[in-house]
Order: sequence, then C-alpha cells, then structure tokens
Amino acid sequence: MIETILVTSAYIAAQIFSDITSLKIVSFMGFSMDAGTLIYPITFTLRDLVHKVAGRKAARVIIVAAGVINLFMAALFWLVSALPYDPSAGPQPDWDSVLAPVWRIVIASIIAEIASELTDTEVYQFWVTRVTRQHQWLRVLVSNSVSVPLDSLIFVWAAFGGIYSNAVVWSIFWANILLKGIVTIVSMPAIYLVPDRHLKE
Repeated sequence: MIETILVTSAYIAAQIFSDITSLKIVSFMGFSMDAGTLIYPITFTLRDLVHKVAGRKAARVIIVAAGVINLFMAALFWLVSALPYDPSAGPQPDWDSVLAPVWRIVIASIIAEIASELTDTEVYQFWVTRVTRQHQWLRVLVSNSVSVPLDSLIFVWAAFGGIYSNAVVWSIFWANILLKGIVTIVSMPAIYLVPDRHLKE
C-alpha cells in the first residue's frame, strides 16, 4: 500500500513537472530540446513501478488520471492568466507570459503521454507474463525501448511540426531519445525497489 502511494504520487508529480517545463525550448548537448525532457523520462520507469506493485489495471487508470490532471492544470493556468492583475497589489511578475498554457503543446504532450505510457503498459505486461519474470531490469529496458521513441515522435511533431523547421523538430526528437535512453539505463535498478504483485491482472 505505501509503495503504491509513493510511486503513484511520484509518477503524477513527474508528469505535471514535465508538462510545465515543456513550455521552454533549451539547448542540451548541442540539441534543441523542450525542458520537460529533463524530468519526463523518469515517468516510464515510475510507470513500471506502479505496474509492478499495483497491476496493469491500476497502471492504466493512473496514466489516464495523470492526463486529466494535466489538462485541468492547463485550464487553471489559462483561467489565472485571463484574470486581470490587481493594481492595488503593486508591481507583479509577468506570470502570464511564463505559465499561460500553449494549448498545442499541452494537447500534444497529453496525447503522447497517454499513448506511449499505455503502450509501455502492454509491452511490460506481455514481457512478464509471456516471456520471463526474471531479469527485472530487462522488462524496463524492453518496454521503454518501445514507448520512448513513440512518445517522442508523437510529441515533437504534434507540438512543434510546422512551427519550427524540420531540422529543429528532428533535433528535439533526437535529444529526447538520447536523454530518455540515458534515464532509462540509469533508472533501471529502481525496478527492484518494490515487490512483484498483480502481474496477471
């Protein structure tokens, strides 16, 4: 129970942080990259942890719930940005220019997250029920190797295609793949932090 609460909370928090920071494009190791990629890759391993401790059904619910929460967050940010500043409060930081949602990025991010994480769920489930439950690190590697490219492909083209040049969009894609691959390898040992439960669900 405690493990489920912790990994679920971490998963949803990482999804929220990544969606907020995706609004900024940064330079990383010579690539163009949305800043959300700095935190988002860990969600794939966290999803694996949720799956391992709570089962496939719970993982599916949490993935969709995270998408709904992110959509609600974007709507709240939009509402706050639409409200006028109170002049009696004195000068305030330009909140609107930073956190007012860019709806195309928000929608692209949510679609990519749900599609790739649900795919990750099915690959993970197939691996542990039809291939092997041994070598737990391998289940993380296999499921992420399918879901990470899918997520990156959907997100970068849905969010930035037609806005930036094709070269920049592909640069963002390859930066995503590179960083997510590194995070996958570094985070694989985390799969041993929680017990195996509900894998037949």
